[in-house]
Amino acid sequence: MPIKNRFAEMHGDITAIRRDIHAHPELGFETHRTSALVAEKLAEYGCDEVIPGLGGTGVVALIKGRSDTSGKVIGLRGDMDALPILEQSGAEYLSQNEGVMHACGHDGHTAMLLGAARYLAETRNFDGTVAVIFQPAEELGSGAKAMVDDGMMDRFSIDEVYGMHNMPGMPVGQFAIRPGPIMAATDEFFIDVIGRGGHAAHPDETIDPVIIASQIVVALQTIVSRNADPVAQGVLSVTAFDTSSHAFNVIPQSVALRGTVRTHSPEMQDMIEKRIAEVASGIAATFGGTVETRYLRHVPITINSDEPAAFAADIARSVSGGCEEAPLIMGGEDFSYMLNARPGAFIFVGNGDSAGLHHPEYNFNDETILAGCSWFAELVEKRLPVV
Repeated sequence: MPIKNRFAEMHGDITAIRRDIHAHPELGFETHRTSALVAEKLAEYGCDEVIPGLGGTGVVALIKGRSDTSGKVIGLRGDMDALPILEQSGAEYLSQNEGVMHACGHDGHTAMLLGAARYLAETRNFDGTVAVIFQPAEELGSGAKAMVDDGMMDRFSIDEVYGMHNMPGMPVGQFAIRPGPIMAATDEFFIDVIGRGGHAAHPDETIDPVIIASQIVVALQTIVSRNADPVAQGVLSVTAFDTSSHAFNVIPQSVALRGTVRTHSPEMQDMIEKRIAEVASGIAATFGGTVETRYLRHVPITINSDEPAAFAADIARSVSGGCEEAPLIMGGEDFSYMLNARPGAFIFVGNGDSAGLHHPEYNFNDETILAGCSWFAELVEKRLPVV
């Protein structure tokens, strides 16, 4: 089944919605304008129920098929929030909120799901119910969790859930997916190194936390390279190093380190968390200092269910003729909370030769809309066939 002709007819309307959202980006859970626009469009399209306020500013709409002998409900998710980045894309519909931009394509994801909802509400060529899910705060890693914690899955009896993300560098309209882990858990760690400050001219009278912290930064890099299976996936990056004093002639009392850990297995996650504490405390003790460590498990591993992932790949091939195996990605995605609650799959769709995600020159490619809408709609019609 190629791109659906109806989406070619809708393309101008969907593009206009996408560009309007792009020009009015909103952060985190503060997607008030976007959520209101989404709810307005869903009602206009004739969805059977439109329910705002899920997980704060999330919106869910229900679309009933022409029959319901299956009793099944499929969830389709799009994210709505933007990033705190000053836009440099040069688009004529440039962000009107200075310092905030849609640098990850969530404007496109929202528009594509709106287009699919419009089509499904018009045709209803399926047996069961579709729940279209518009989620805030993906970039915070907490919007999906908020909607799940708000009882979304049970309230709407969702059986399976599917999501999509654009991928710069992949040809427009092509897809990529893999069963099992596809995106990493994203964790944070904090290490406070405590020494004894003093005059920089008399280091012998101090316990220098800068020296201790520097040794810890270097040693942490050996956790993945020397403690993990060489074929396993893991990243540990120290991303902040801050001293309690910034004077040139003062050895500070303490140093604060912060970083991130990315893993694709709970075993790797457990090992790295344990070793961070052991390495930091051991080095601090060697130099006469102490440490306090905190490890926060932020976003879980995104794990595709095997059969839904295979089905999603078949739909992608029927839409575009191309679906490759996605690489393991060390970035995180809070759709993982939904996949922890229900079977389903997360797929990538090509955005062409664009700037990378989270880059100030990034822009969603409107030609991707046709493939994305078609994939959502075709998945529903094939997963919930009319008998």
